[in-house]
Amino acid sequence: MARRSVLAVAVALVMLAVVGVSFMSAQPPAQPVNDKPLTERWAPTEWGPNDKAGSVNRTTPAMVMKAMRLVKQGKVATLGKLYHSSIPAFGARSWTMSIPGTPTGGPFGKNALVYHDELVTTEIGQIGTQFDGPGHIGVRTSKGDFMYNGRWREEAYERGGGGRVVGMGDLGVEFVAEKGFVCRGVLLDAPAYRGVKRLPIPKDSKSPGIVTAADVRAMVQRQGLTEIGEGDCVFLYTGHGDLWLNADWKGLSPAEKAKRRDEFNSGEPGFGVSACEYMAQRKIILTGGDTSANDAQPNGEQDDFAVPCHTEMQTRRGIWNIENLEFTQLLKDKVYEFAFVWAPLKIVGGTGSPGNPIALY
Repeated sequence: MARRSVLAVAVALVMLAVVGVSFMSAQPPAQPVNDKPLTERWAPTEWGPNDKAGSVNRTTPAMVMKAMRLVKQGKVATLGKLYHSSIPAFGARSWTMSIPGTPTGGPFGKNALVYHDELVTTEIGQIGTQFDGPGHIGVRTSKGDFMYNGRWREEAYERGGGGRVVGMGDLGVEFVAEKGFVCRGVLLDAPAYRGVKRLPIPKDSKSPGIVTAADVRAMVQRQGLTEIGEGDCVFLYTGHGDLWLNADWKGLSPAEKAKRRDEFNSGEPGFGVSACEYMAQRKIILTGGDTSANDAQPNGEQDDFAVPCHTEMQTRRGIWNIENLEFTQLLKDKVYEFAFVWAPLKIVGGTGSPGNPIALY
């Protein structure tokens, strides 16, 4: 082969190698896969393969009566936050409401009745004060997306015309809503325990913004509470939610709202996975808190895990979660044990539900 031809072949091979490397580097990274639900046999749960409600099944008439005996002052505290277009929201989620027509209808009859409706566009189960149901959180395994009690995402879907997904089928929140929650509520005051106004956003696995199992036990003891037990609903106050309080939110300027939204969404203190595993061992039925997830993030006790309490509690055990709660009245009255009452809306096929939970004490 002539020298010129050899040189041309060599140049071509180098160019192919460069193109190959560039092509490989342009490929999207491999998606993570977690086969723990399969190897650890997360399904069926203790309530059998047909269960769709999860740990709320633990509730008994005796537990309800025990919770109601905590009502001693006859006081009521609502724990829900305002729903408005300006509230903090995860990712691209949003709340948009308008009144169609002024008025929407009327006048009707000799009494000249008029009425107003509202039109809301939102992720109805995943905005503001929100309850996570069985269809919300799953785990990507080598066999597909594993959801609560061994249901596979694609098989669970309810489909409408043209194959469009119109609901979560057997994973719909309505199955939990049929039972509802009446339980002993326990509020853990983490800032008082740490001696700070607000827990910090955790930047590493040793951050005081992470609430561990040992912290949960210590707070229960410090607050003079009976140990967490079966059927309880456990709530965590971190102070991070005070960036967004009902009493002052409407009065804030748009610039201050935007500043607080950015800070609220930049990460959050919360439960570490050891705390969630401890509470699961104690057979609680619900977690809650004043942040958007109640998991410590961006860092928890385990590096590179995305809100692991969500998978360990919800997908694995059917222990559901309610987020963005406000505890102002309970903290003011120094009430850390109360009767908690909550029922998600019966949204067929919904991933969760908005609402306004109630504490009675």
